[in-house]
Amino acid sequence: MIATLGLTVLAAADSASAQDAQAGARVFDIYCNACHTLKTPTPYKPAPRLAGVFGRKAGSLPGFDASLAMKTWGKAWTPALMDAFVADPGGVVPGTTMPVNVRVRDAKKRADLIAFLKAQQ
Repeated sequence: MIATLGLTVLAAADSASAQDAQAGARVFDIYCNACHTLKTPTPYKPAPRLAGVFGRKAGSLPGFDASLAMKTWGKAWTPALMDAFVADPGGVVPGTTMPVNVRVRDAKKRADLIAFLKAQQ
């Protein structure tokens, strides 16, 4: 019984630290939504659409004029690259036009955001 209780506590702790796409939607609304969209870009959103971002080469979205820094950097987005970029945009892509004050410092919020973006693929 004690072993079962210990496994239950470990499982609960593990799921509490798991990525949460619903929480990631809130992170997107707070940090990203002012500039990014998930659907068709509009002239009112100056940054590229983020639906389908994973696997896409940075700076390559058709119909969007990406910054020279992003085009030159040109790596394909992975969850690990997105995590690093959202934590420190200017440190990962020097010269990016993404405002530095938009960085998401909290690792759990970044993980949740990435889970949300994965669900938008």
